[in-house]
Amino acid sequence: MSTLNNKTIDYHNKQSYPHWYSPETGIYNSTYPPINLPSDPFLDAVSFLFSRQHEGVTALIDAPSGISIPYSELYPLVKSFASGLHSKGVSKGDVVLVLLPNSVYFPVIIMGVMYLGAIFTPMNPLSSVTEIKKRVTDCKPCLAFTAPEKEEVFQKLGVGAIRVPEGVTYLDKRSPKTGNFSDFSKLISCHDFDNMAPRPLIRQQDTAAIMYSSGTTGVSKGAVISHGNFIAMMELFVRFEVSQYKEFYSPSEIVYLVFLPMFHIYGLCHFAIGMLSLGSTVVVMSKYDVKEVVKAIEKYKITHLPLVPPILAALTKVAKDDIEGNGGKTFQSLKQISWGAAPSSRKMIEDLVQTLPHIDLIQGYGMTESTAIGARGLNTKKLRNYFSVGLLAPNTHAKVVDCSTGSLLPPGKSGELWLKGPGIMKGYLNDPETTMSAIDKDGWLRTGDIVYINQNGYLHIIDRLKEMIKYKGFQIAPADLETVLTSHPEILEVGVTGIPDEECGEIPVAFVVRKQGSKLSHKDVMDYVASQVAPYKKIRKVIFTNSIPKSPAGKILRRELKESLTSKL
Repeated sequence: MSTLNNKTIDYHNKQSYPHWYSPETGIYNSTYPPINLPSDPFLDAVSFLFSRQHEGVTALIDAPSGISIPYSELYPLVKSFASGLHSKGVSKGDVVLVLLPNSVYFPVIIMGVMYLGAIFTPMNPLSSVTEIKKRVTDCKPCLAFTAPEKEEVFQKLGVGAIRVPEGVTYLDKRSPKTGNFSDFSKLISCHDFDNMAPRPLIRQQDTAAIMYSSGTTGVSKGAVISHGNFIAMMELFVRFEVSQYKEFYSPSEIVYLVFLPMFHIYGLCHFAIGMLSLGSTVVVMSKYDVKEVVKAIEKYKITHLPLVPPILAALTKVAKDDIEGNGGKTFQSLKQISWGAAPSSRKMIEDLVQTLPHIDLIQGYGMTESTAIGARGLNTKKLRNYFSVGLLAPNTHAKVVDCSTGSLLPPGKSGELWLKGPGIMKGYLNDPETTMSAIDKDGWLRTGDIVYINQNGYLHIIDRLKEMIKYKGFQIAPADLETVLTSHPEILEVGVTGIPDEECGEIPVAFVVRKQGSKLSHKDVMDYVASQVAPYKKIRKVIFTNSIPKSPAGKILRRELKESLTSKL
């Protein structure tokens, strides 16, 4: 028997299980009722997005300049851009590479590509030449949109490249158009879509995007995402979530501030596509800067702020300073702060809750391979759960699988999460073998995440399966040790990984960033952890460092930690 949240589960009594879990099949169903998705097979993501009725006025705002795209101009701009692409020879099935930072152009570019039935593949603008070469080899793009400094790379690879300006000159009617970006200027202001050849038939099952997984735990792979995946994402992830708050505010009243990268699955799905189907306003920043974030919150009366865990601590500090010096006025417009993509410590969350008690705080869970659909937090007057990544999305099913035996586990037991639903990718690009190892014959996606689901249906992430440290047969989750370490008052950041050990198999090693002026020693750190964990979980080695490597989504790059340690040894 097990007690969770004051409710007792008798594992031998099937009737004691919650209604959304089946002990016969081991399947967890969403606690929400299913949502009917469009059944028309000939439906593309762009047409679906713009068929949604809303009362929105302003779609996208460039944070530094304030220049905006109203909803009345967004669809014509997308079609105009698609016409320009068509004039460049882009057609259904072609791949267009997008190597750009966030901008108000980003959604226009990707929707223009999808409007033609072509396929976009976004990349981090900081990608190396080697990474760009690999992507070009994999995807074979016919065209690339890039920052000026990377144009020559594409030229050498034989790919036509169009430079995109950093600002928003071509949306500002007050500014003259310069010749430096004439190709992009012509494309975005083509205005010839009425004379364009008829659009090809686009099916829900057709490929819309090739989104590369972060590669934090292995080689980066291209997840093939369909138009149907994006339609499901809009309905089950974005539109459904906002509908849960309709008694508090309408979608058109929501103002998001976005500095999370749109080339990443979360930033792309939520802000370059999903929120635009609701009539909400998306204020765009090209990169994160805490001072600029604070300015934008105040200037644009931001209501919703999405983050990644590394930013939580910095935001809390700024909020405390604002309360002391400004009475907290800067953050009065905020209604919700959300985050996901990487584990966050309990101490950080509690600190933020105490600092900004009027704001709804939620976590979420999704993957590139699930088109960002997975779970999303929901707080009510009766139940607030800040430490879970939320409830399974509608139409989404899960299994929790024992990593050693393969048996299916009930609520409260931890194992690998498997997901099934309409957001699951078509597969990995040109890699049927890896696809088969990731998705079984019944459509279940092995996520590689160690989780448990509690008696109320809330999903809790423990760690990545591939990152578990195997110490003398025991499994240790690095995130558990990081949670302990970040609670130390003199530790700023930490990353834990395992390294090979002849006697033990692997031993846990902590990379620690000390706060300025701290005299914390290696022994201090190891003793602090040892006093709070089981003996097998103790940190065996400490390395002080100036920073912890992270992905754009905020995930700790444990592979880089491991590699740096191996090279030192």
